Amino acid sequence: MPAGVSWPRYLRMLGASILSMFAGAQVVHQYYRPDLTIPEIPPKPGELKTELLGLKAIGSDTQKQ
Repeated sequence: MPAGVSWPRYLRMLGASILSMFAGAQVVHQYYRPDLTIPEIPPKPGELKTELLGLKAIGSDTQKQ
């Protein structure tokens, strides 16, 4: 008896938590619609739109001082 509960109850809770995890991942995947294509040539630095350009600017400002 893990965690002081019976095996059937433990397995039901485990199954419910795994199903809710998968359902949540599916909802997030459908909401954000990730681009799953793999480019032939990797992008050059600065071409990737997911880079934090504001963070780069802040970092370069602190290096100048």
